[in-house]
Amino acid sequence: MYNRIVVFVVTAMLLIGLTACADGNDKTVATPSGSASTGTGSGNEANHSGSEEEPPAEKQAGETHVYKGPLGEVAVPVQPKKLLVMNTRYAEYLIEMGVKPQFVVFMPLLEPEYRADYFTSHGVELIEYPQYEQNYELLLNLGPDLILAQGLGMDEAVYGQLSKIAPTVALDSGPSMDEAMPLLAELFGKEAEYEQAKSAFDAKVAKAKAQLAEALGDQTVMVLRVEPNQYRYLGQHAKMGSSQLLYTQLGLNTPPYLADAPDWFTSLSAEVLPEVAPDYIFIEQRAAEGMDSTESWNQLMESSLWKGLKAVKEGKVFPLATNDFVQGEGPVGYSRLIDYIVSSLIPGSDGA
Repeated sequence: MYNRIVVFVVTAMLLIGLTACADGNDKTVATPSGSASTGTGSGNEANHSGSEEEPPAEKQAGETHVYKGPLGEVAVPVQPKKLLVMNTRYAEYLIEMGVKPQFVVFMPLLEPEYRADYFTSHGVELIEYPQYEQNYELLLNLGPDLILAQGLGMDEAVYGQLSKIAPTVALDSGPSMDEAMPLLAELFGKEAEYEQAKSAFDAKVAKAKAQLAEALGDQTVMVLRVEPNQYRYLGQHAKMGSSQLLYTQLGLNTPPYLADAPDWFTSLSAEVLPEVAPDYIFIEQRAAEGMDSTESWNQLMESSLWKGLKAVKEGKVFPLATNDFVQGEGPVGYSRLIDYIVSSLIPGSDGA
């Protein structure tokens, strides 16, 4: 009888021990994501690790940082999913730094030929948009989670309406590559990519500048703009993209008669062209929505003053499209423009 009791007690104790071990090893623990996982001998370590280190995508999905712009502060998503860019030059800057917008407003009349294919090849949807109007309903229907626009010159009322659609960054900048691109790099954490893109562009500029200096020497280059009822010329001192590109970065010489003009473009009477006497002329028949400069163009082309210019008689006049010259600013667009300038001014050259 006694032996039976001992066996029973020992058996019971063994069963209790085994049950406790099973409970310890098969216990279910909650993961940081809320799902359940089955623990093992290292279950506590796995749970601790998961609570401290989240995958980068999860960690950044809902994160924002504050941008302080000229029209106020805005919480900017670290990883916007539906970025709408209101400036095609900004969109090009971003793409060249590895940031892909989902949408860009696009005005076909003003854009250089390459840019539509450039955007679509990078998966960016083009939103055709009027030049001098706003269509907030169209933008609202896109459902952006971030809007990026040029802050310099932006109307506060426009900013207010855009901000009702989505958080809106009015970048504290104009459109120029030198000014806006580094700010965009900082905004999206792409400083290294910006430096790489800038280095490549600067190398192309340096090569072109050397070619032009050797070929042209002190010969002068004028950029003449034809508009309705007036003519204007590009100044060399303006802090604007095209002026900086031609006269500072590429080192072209402006005619002495025009050397002191401080503005981007300055009005000029056709009668003084013989006094300006440029060796080369790039001529732009300005394109803009609602603008027709055909009459001014024809008057100039038919005038004896024009036909008597040395550059005209020697075939040293080259057309310049507004789309390329103004709106085409960017690492891609200006690289193409540099090639055109070099190939025009240096016969037989294929560009820089």
